[in-house]
Amino acid sequence: MSASQHPAHGNGHGCCSNHPPSGAAAHAVVDPVCGMPVDPSKTPHQAVHAGNEYHFCSARCREKFVSDPAKHLAPKASSPAAPVPAGTIYTCPMHPQIRQPGPGVCPICGMALEPEMPSLEDEENPELGDFSRRFWWTLPLTLTVLALAMGAHRLTVLSAEMRTWLELALSAPVVLWAGWPFFERCAQSIRNRSPNMWTLIGIGVAAAFGYSVVAAVVPDLFPASFREHGRVGVYFEAAAVIVSLTLLGQLLELRARSKTSAAIKALLGLAPKTARRIGRDGTEEDVPLEQVHVGDRLRVRPGEKVPVDGLVLEGRSSLDESMLSGEPIPVEKAPGARVVGATLNGTGSLVIRAEKVGSDTVLSQIVQLVAQAQRSRAPMQRMADKVAYGFVLAVLVAAVLTFLGWGLFGPEPSWTYAVLNAVSVLIIACPCALGLATPMSIMVATGRAARAGVLFRDAEAIEHLRKIDTLVVDKTGTLTEGRPVFKDVIAAEGFAADEVLRLAAGLEQGSEHPLAEAILAETKRRGLSPPAVADFDSLTGMGVRGRVADRALILGNRTLMAEAGADVAAVSGDAERLRGEGASVVYLAVDGRLAGILAVADPIKATTLPALNALRAAGVRVVMASGDAQATAEAVGRALGIEEVRGEVRPKDKVEWVQRLKAQGRRVAMAGDGINDAPALAAADVGIAMGTGTDVAMSSAQVTLVKGDLRKILHARAISDAAVSNMRQNLGFAFLYNAVGVPIAAGVLYPAFGWLLSPMIAALAMSLSSVSVVTNALRLARSPLPASPSEGP
Repeated sequence: MSASQHPAHGNGHGCCSNHPPSGAAAHAVVDPVCGMPVDPSKTPHQAVHAGNEYHFCSARCREKFVSDPAKHLAPKASSPAAPVPAGTIYTCPMHPQIRQPGPGVCPICGMALEPEMPSLEDEENPELGDFSRRFWWTLPLTLTVLALAMGAHRLTVLSAEMRTWLELALSAPVVLWAGWPFFERCAQSIRNRSPNMWTLIGIGVAAAFGYSVVAAVVPDLFPASFREHGRVGVYFEAAAVIVSLTLLGQLLELRARSKTSAAIKALLGLAPKTARRIGRDGTEEDVPLEQVHVGDRLRVRPGEKVPVDGLVLEGRSSLDESMLSGEPIPVEKAPGARVVGATLNGTGSLVIRAEKVGSDTVLSQIVQLVAQAQRSRAPMQRMADKVAYGFVLAVLVAAVLTFLGWGLFGPEPSWTYAVLNAVSVLIIACPCALGLATPMSIMVATGRAARAGVLFRDAEAIEHLRKIDTLVVDKTGTLTEGRPVFKDVIAAEGFAADEVLRLAAGLEQGSEHPLAEAILAETKRRGLSPPAVADFDSLTGMGVRGRVADRALILGNRTLMAEAGADVAAVSGDAERLRGEGASVVYLAVDGRLAGILAVADPIKATTLPALNALRAAGVRVVMASGDAQATAEAVGRALGIEEVRGEVRPKDKVEWVQRLKAQGRRVAMAGDGINDAPALAAADVGIAMGTGTDVAMSSAQVTLVKGDLRKILHARAISDAAVSNMRQNLGFAFLYNAVGVPIAAGVLYPAFGWLLSPMIAALAMSLSSVSVVTNALRLARSPLPASPSEGP
């Protein structure tokens, strides 16, 4: 049930939050006394404590708070939270509108709140650690109780009474200790009038365990018809198994949720920890990044990361800015050029002036964009939860009516029958089948996808991928290989192509520049031997020069050629043509005369064109967003038949484009592989990362294509469609089972046929419903996949 549907408060935006009184609340808060959601703009009940303003649902709650603020501000989380920086905002992973400046539990769903912005120092989720202990310590007890219940009546060494007491002793720690957090959440859901699956689980486990305790302690209260194998039927194993299965489901969910912060932590880890600051007297010292201020002069040495966003004052170098643009070719920087924090400096030394520090840097903005996008929507709400409110009320009403009907109008002992039949209603309605319906389908579908080379991170991606009608794709590493490959060499008059390539390779020996690697690889492929070079010199940001025998060689950009007096007019047409095809061009001059040009390009993957054609045939609109130059992006777009192409886009631009498409009613998927794609991957309805790309991209995305093959999107869509159909079948069966089972358990067949459903049979029926759901979900493992389109030439 969404917050806006909350029955107690029409505003429904529950939030456990306090904030400085200097400004009006921009988001909903929660009453720190009763835990009820409160709208700060509507409630007249407020109080200020320790500089923070608190809001209350009533004057009585305000009075209680004022009398003892410390009592009501104590953390209410079921387990201790890891230390976090002061002022950290916590939020609910299921209900992002719940925000507060400290740990606690969500007033809507009962989940423990998590830090809104992870830090590198974060420890393991305390709730995950707590639930792990509860699960593993009590799992042996659950298995033992289950074995005793299923087959111990065949053992003559154990009397019926001894079996009952043994099951009680073994199941009590499981239910009362391991399951205690579930009872707390159940109680909170009732107190907040926000029924959910915890309400069903708590009541169902309490009913099964409570009834069994009564049957064990005072068996004489029960009629003889409820005895089997020498004892009154007890259901300790049902209560224990429900708790253990629920804990297992929570562990799987918490582990998946913990991965959502991996992208942010990876981004935070990109920034250097220190900067080399130049004082007014010219002395230099390394200082923590937090101590860098706007206007400081900083030195960036070769191989170091740029500490903050700034302006180059002195020096020349080439910077690897692939984290921003996705392009592998380093960008030349000279005085007057702007640099971005966390980008990697090449071989030159730079002096920069800090212009943006702290949260104002581009990297910090990317971090904030990823965090905002991840929290902008709640994880998939299970279909069962959408009707949980009505379902829980219906079950409770049915149990109460059954109890009163049998107690007041049933045969003697009427109240014993009343208790038994009411418990049967609660047990048969226990949400095992409902709880398994979606997770089992997700689990099997995830395994099926993994075998096909597709990794789903969460259930939401499986639900949404089938509805995608627009795919935004990055260029480098997604449509292309993501690495420069030699494209062409064109010799000027008086030179041979192989000679130009051989001389250029001589200059590039020992260089780690991507262009150099491509040129050397082509030289080796052609069987050419690069000559030895003397007097080698790297002209940072422009090129290189050296001597071969008595010949002076220069390899670099057009600016370097102009300085050397080499006329490039003869090859300008070829150079522009190659650039129009998406290639990077360098010039070679020998003794001041142009010898030729060499082109290096990022080739399109062989699988890309057939994948895009198949997606377009399936009705998916394909658009491209690239950080590369517009001309290069358009060249790739033309080759792939993509009509909507945008180049020179920043990470923020990609996010805005995705959001604009979503605002038009499109269901948007974003496919990318770089750090610059991370915010857009998180903002899309479904983010799709290339398994050959960066860890940040894979952490931000909900789907990873292991081999970076876009054809696998077709497989993922087919699995998504099959999984959602399977979930609907499971949920439909689970609800149908309850619609039929609850009336029978209530005794509607007794007047006509004299049939009653004992709690033992109710528990069996509940188990069979779960088996049916699991069996149906397992069919997904054999679901067929569409044939992959053939690769291009």
